[in-house]
Amino acid sequence: MAENAMVVKHLLLSKFKDEVTPEAVENLIKGYANLISLVPSMKAFHWGTDVSVENLHQGFTHVFETTFESVDGIAEYLAHPAHVEFANIFLPALEKVLIVDYKPTSVN
Repeated sequence: MAENAMVVKHLLLSKFKDEVTPEAVENLIKGYANLISLVPSMKAFHWGTDVSVENLHQGFTHVFETTFESVDGIAEYLAHPAHVEFANIFLPALEKVLIVDYKPTSVN
């Protein structure tokens, strides 16, 4: 299997700006989830809010996880007009953001 043929996860941690209303947050999340129907390289999308009791979240409140078949798929997603349009709305609503792309690895 080629190195880029493995599943790749795109993980985005965020904290929305205080002035962004809960309704606006909900609409942004719906817009993010809708990208899966518009961007062919997106294979799965999940999101959630921090529920950790460790208090090590560093202010991040939301997690968005997108699955791609390859690193090339992430590149296609980033360049896709639907993603570009959404990012221009989503990113300005964030106070802080952290993005990590990784290939899940199990220890066997």
